[in-house]
Amino acid sequence: MSIKKPKYKCIIFDCDGVLVDSEAIGNQVLVDMANGLGANIDLDYALTHFKGGSMNSGIEKISKLISEPMPANFEAQYREQSFENFKKHIQPIEGVVNIIKQLNLPFCVASSGPESKIRLNLEHTGLLPYFEGNIFSCYTIQKWKPDPAIYLWAAKTMGFKPEECAVIEDSLPGVTAAKAGGFPVLGYAAHDFNNELEGNADVVFQDMKDLEHLL
Repeated sequence: MSIKKPKYKCIIFDCDGVLVDSEAIGNQVLVDMANGLGANIDLDYALTHFKGGSMNSGIEKISKLISEPMPANFEAQYREQSFENFKKHIQPIEGVVNIIKQLNLPFCVASSGPESKIRLNLEHTGLLPYFEGNIFSCYTIQKWKPDPAIYLWAAKTMGFKPEECAVIEDSLPGVTAAKAGGFPVLGYAAHDFNNELEGNADVVFQDMKDLEHLL
């Protein structure tokens, strides 16, 4: 009897919106802080304009919506407030824990967030033990999606070529980054409210249960 070989040798997960259900939590804090400065935006706006991007790009966009200069400690305040909300409300993406437990090939996480945020959210969702030692943050290399550097670094460190890895992404900047690096991309579209992944990711799926068959 022949055993079917996996399509890929390594899986690289994005974190926010793929492993942990953090996008609405973090973006709501960003909305509240921006509105405190007069931005007048809502969560839909934030998810459309900030999801998957760097903190710097989000701050730049907010700065154009307000009349006063951005406070120098805006990011520090955001981290403090969002971390508190993550601790209270963060949950794993539905079905992803079972996927992680069943994976029998190397995997890692590569995220635009600082490592402290990645570790906090993985810890509070019970996922940290599975990724210990295989956490890659854009802050470490100071290059953010849609630059492919984070995925190239992760693949090289894990010991694989880009074409041997599947990247699991939920945002257009993340998909763009992975494609630019030569990676096959599986787009998790359960929260793709703007239908941005279709036609950009190689495969689009709606339920984490489907990921097992795609791999």
